[in-house]
Amino acid sequence: MSGSQIVVLTALDVEYEAVRNKLDGPRLHRHPQGTRFEIGRLAGGRCRIALGLVGKGNQSAAVLAERAIAEFSPIALIFVGVAGALHSHVALGDVVVATHVYAFHGGTSEDDGFKSRPRVWEVSHGAEQIARHVARDRSWAGHVRDHRRAPKVHFGAIAAGEVVLNSTVSAHARWIRRNYNDALAIEMEGAGVAQAAHLNRSLPVVVVRGVSDRADGTKEATDRRRWQARAVSNAAAFAVALAENLVAEEENRDRVDETETMGSSQMSGWVRNIAKDNARVVVQAGHVNGGIQVSGEQAPPIDPAEAIARLAARLRQARAAGHLDEDTFQAAQAELASARELMRTTMPPDTGSVTVALKKVRGLVADVAALAAEVASVIALVQGLS
Repeated sequence: MSGSQIVVLTALDVEYEAVRNKLDGPRLHRHPQGTRFEIGRLAGGRCRIALGLVGKGNQSAAVLAERAIAEFSPIALIFVGVAGALHSHVALGDVVVATHVYAFHGGTSEDDGFKSRPRVWEVSHGAEQIARHVARDRSWAGHVRDHRRAPKVHFGAIAAGEVVLNSTVSAHARWIRRNYNDALAIEMEGAGVAQAAHLNRSLPVVVVRGVSDRADGTKEATDRRRWQARAVSNAAAFAVALAENLVAEEENRDRVDETETMGSSQMSGWVRNIAKDNARVVVQAGHVNGGIQVSGEQAPPIDPAEAIARLAARLRQARAAGHLDEDTFQAAQAELASARELMRTTMPPDTGSVTVALKKVRGLVADVAALAAEVASVIALVQGLS
């Protein structure tokens, strides 16, 4: 799928409908294994959403998140749904954005009791910064259905397990509050989605939850008062605003890279003098910004496949020179291999997926400015095919 795209996943029908209602002209997308997604654009048309329903539980969430990532090659994944609050300052209808997700069921059973061995996934720094900006902006709150009280946005830990917690006095409730006392909310899918994103080269994932109950035995009463629908509406409003900002950030980064690659408005591109035989080149300038490189003539590649092959060679050179560590090198090599394979096996080339792979390479080599600029030029070359 071409272009900047966000995958949004939900567990319940009411959550799915809350997001779907914000899409213009959603169309059905069938996965070969039977999973059905819907693809639509938000108002304004800049942000495209691939929406899916995963059902309850971390296992199904992980499997279908992996499937969605492989199918759509998104720039980020957002999970939207409801949760139970674990702290009194988190009000019904508020939105909780996970800074990290605990998978709390792991542990070891010993003679003196159960010892917790949780796993935890943190949100990426860039995605968290964008989410906090959206929360401060508050314009998203103008799209919520219930205007009696403006919902607050809380950032903190979320606990994800395989049970619906509806008690404060049960043994399980006491255990969670004792071992995960910093968790603001509890739910059942966030850990699975976070694990799937982590295994896909740490794709940015943001878990956005609307608080529909207090996980204290009053769930039936809050459901009767329609807090679930109100919480879902608030979470969906925040999530789509976040999606728009994630796409805008990606597009802005592309523009910056293109500007840096092309140079200033006074002198765009490279100035290249070629001397043959016994000829000489003299630079006459009042002032030179940057360096002067002397080398043999090498025409820039016009074939994207050739450009990607050259990029792989430059990557190996950077590794040999010590500019890249082994893990970064291997990850970048894998993405380039994926891009080459897509160029070779798809006709016409799947430029969207190739571009996503190259953007991942660019992120991996961002600390090596010259290499990152070269990746940006290859991205522009590939995008020129579409």
